[in-house]
Amino acid sequence: MLFMMLAAMDVTIVSTAVPQIVADLGDFSLFTWVFSIYLLTQTVTIPVYGKLADLYGRKPILIFGSTLFLVGSAACAFAWDMPSLIAFRGLQGLGAGAIMATINTLAGDLYSLEERGRVQGYLSSVWGIAAISGPMLGGTFVEYLTWHWIFLVNLPIGLLAIGLLMAFLHEDVVKKRHNIDYLGSAAILTGVGSLIFALMQGGTAWDWTSSASFIAFGIAALLLIFAVWTQTRALEPIMPGWLWRNPALAGANLAMVGMGFIIMVPTAYLPTFTQSVYGLNAISAGLVLAAISIGWPTASSLSAKLYMRIGYRNTALIGSILIFIATAGFLVLPYQVPIWVLVFDQVLLGAGFGLLSTPLLVGAQASVGWQQRGVVTGANMFSRFLGQSLGIAVFGTLFNGSLATQLATAPNELRARLPQDIDDVVVNLQQSELASDVALYLRHSVFDAIYGLYIGLAVVALLVLIIVAISPRQFSIHKAETVTAGS
Repeated sequence: MLFMMLAAMDVTIVSTAVPQIVADLGDFSLFTWVFSIYLLTQTVTIPVYGKLADLYGRKPILIFGSTLFLVGSAACAFAWDMPSLIAFRGLQGLGAGAIMATINTLAGDLYSLEERGRVQGYLSSVWGIAAISGPMLGGTFVEYLTWHWIFLVNLPIGLLAIGLLMAFLHEDVVKKRHNIDYLGSAAILTGVGSLIFALMQGGTAWDWTSSASFIAFGIAALLLIFAVWTQTRALEPIMPGWLWRNPALAGANLAMVGMGFIIMVPTAYLPTFTQSVYGLNAISAGLVLAAISIGWPTASSLSAKLYMRIGYRNTALIGSILIFIATAGFLVLPYQVPIWVLVFDQVLLGAGFGLLSTPLLVGAQASVGWQQRGVVTGANMFSRFLGQSLGIAVFGTLFNGSLATQLATAPNELRARLPQDIDDVVVNLQQSELASDVALYLRHSVFDAIYGLYIGLAVVALLVLIIVAISPRQFSIHKAETVTAGS
């Protein structure tokens, strides 16, 4: 849980210090890469670390990754300009990939099937704690110390976690020579990294239909094809083919892509929605978002009682139904409903996430032996983070496009008084002296833009429900001794 706290709190704590970091380092135009590079390097390395954890054990990989994360944290604290901060954030992400891949694998190693739901609830609760404590802690550091402490605070937490791991985790890993898939690792890193880069830049640095966009996606496609080719020929592949030939595992991974897609809209846009439409302050808006973190760990903790009784697929099906109800339910909410209704919708969404993600992860882990558990866990986590990368790119474009259209098609008597840049919409709504007719139009514009995103979410949620429904009722057992080289 301490290791998970490092990765979970890092994003929320950094977001509070944006003005201070920019004032100190400059180059605001580059600041989005402080977040993007972290997500990119974390996502692309998860499957590699998952495979290495199977080859060499969880302990050395987790110690290596967390050490890398702490070195990156210390370097970020002493960054001298924005490019150096971005580079060190990339180093942090390389370490975070090992944390995300290995922690959930360890949960599968150390606990029985009955216990794993409760343990996943504990791990999920860390994200809820981070959602609340991260901004509060970051604000405190910025107010009374300096922004550098948002990175330095990782050091004592990380060192304590490493100390506990070294003292109490004992693994019996068979020592043997391995054929490390260097070519496949490089192909996966560059291929997936190119895809995420193209998605992040599309619609911002260049238009989706521009030649730069076609070239970026073309390069990503070629690298991904090459990566698939390497995995069919490697003796010990990073992403073995049986991960996708097994219908239950493939269905679980696709469902996680969809879930990652859905996660990003409330995470990225719900605070903006509540502040702009309801006029809440930043703290209250954060608490509305934190409602997801009430339903998620609670449902994860209780999921074991369900999946031990009705099976992994059926439990995940209940979760996917709740996600669809929560996303579709948002669409029937009128403008400015009582805030408790919105909070309840987020609790329901979080419960769906818990009942979907936990049984699919536990079921995948239970279907393989120790030597494949890191691979299936890495694939599961990679799929979720890939979905988040896809989600933020697609929905970011939709939101910006909708808001820009609302501003361009405003009535003539309002258009001259409206902000010309979509980035200024939220800033203008925070001004008490804003004219009432302008404020009302901007609030309805934000409402309509978010409403459009939830139409997309409901469609994705329905696809996830269908994927889970047509997946096999049980995960087939795929023991270590049945895996052949290059399979």
